[in-house]
Amino acid sequence: MHGIDGLVRRREIGNRAGEVRVRDAEIERVSTFATRSSHEAVLLVDEALLDRKSRDAEKSKRKREVHALHLSDEDPIQRMLNAVQPGSYIRPHRHLAPPKSETIVILRGSLGYAPFDERGNPVEDRFILLDPGRGAFAVDTRAGVWHTFFALEENTVLFEAKAGPYDPIGDKDFASWAPVEGDSDAENYLMGIEDRFRRAFGLGARQWGRKGSGTGDSS
Repeated sequence: MHGIDGLVRRREIGNRAGEVRVRDAEIERVSTFATRSSHEAVLLVDEALLDRKSRDAEKSKRKREVHALHLSDEDPIQRMLNAVQPGSYIRPHRHLAPPKSETIVILRGSLGYAPFDERGNPVEDRFILLDPGRGAFAVDTRAGVWHTFFALEENTVLFEAKAGPYDPIGDKDFASWAPVEGDSDAENYLMGIEDRFRRAFGLGARQWGRKGSGTGDSS
């Protein structure tokens, strides 16, 4: 059969034959905060995988979870999903030794990105709000730029890429002027940065201590 009906049928058959969704057997836990795909050829990143990692992030004490797409820490390009829930504190850092650029692409939700100067002051005119609904999809950070990011909506998921190999000791140069993750001051620090970010973009104030907040316009 020719025409549109035949074309639709061929596409439907092709989709079924080419099913490459992630299976439980293709996911292995490699640390307390990360899983990895063990696919041999092709992996489809679909809604089910994003949902799974968002659930993992919700259960994690850090409120975020990584899912590695590369085979090992030695891969020359490190590629991963990062599921981040509101309230997850990512200590400001840079990738300097060795120098590495980093690209973040938002897959769903919304994210606040904040760079800093050398003294730890947020550079407000370089704040970036990643939100597909606003037409803002990705941010690329050059090596040596101090930065952090935080989820503005529940179940936010990013795709991240940077050069390998991955060295867990030297991958990030953490800012001495920012609290260590887990310290009693970390939540207050995050609150200050996020509240400032929300004011800069005219977003509604977050009700800290409540689950989720969204990025609705302030009333």
